[in-house]
Amino acid sequence: MSSVLYRTAVPNDLSQLYDLMVNYIVDFYKQPQPDETELKQLITHLFNNPFIGLQYVAEKDGKLIGFATLYFTFSTLQVKRAAILNDLFVLESSRGEKVGQELFTACLTYIREQNFAYMTWETAKDNNIAQGLYNKMGGKKSDWMVYEIE
Repeated sequence: MSSVLYRTAVPNDLSQLYDLMVNYIVDFYKQPQPDETELKQLITHLFNNPFIGLQYVAEKDGKLIGFATLYFTFSTLQVKRAAILNDLFVLESSRGEKVGQELFTACLTYIREQNFAYMTWETAKDNNIAQGLYNKMGGKKSDWMVYEIE
């Protein structure tokens, strides 16, 4: 059995990370196909600006099988940086192997080592599998209400 390597994404991952993110957007979330140039620019923007965010990847046998994206912001109340776990995705063929748990742990370790105030994330109300993982990892439902507008 091959082991999985968990690490921050690097520019050489661009092509595989793009494919993985398209799978996440189109196949998992059933959203329209993203513009290739725009999505690759977003990935590259994170490589070039690590102060605004980063991505972790899970690699098995030279192939990326999962990723997590952290975007950074600030907490005025705690006067520290804060992180938003915006994406956590594992290919369907690799689910059940604790890849998502390890990607989550990598993100959590990073924010703790960098003395961030906290890490927040959202998940769909009907995504019971993700909620099970987040509960297992010690996540707590926030007292704050989430609003959005388009």
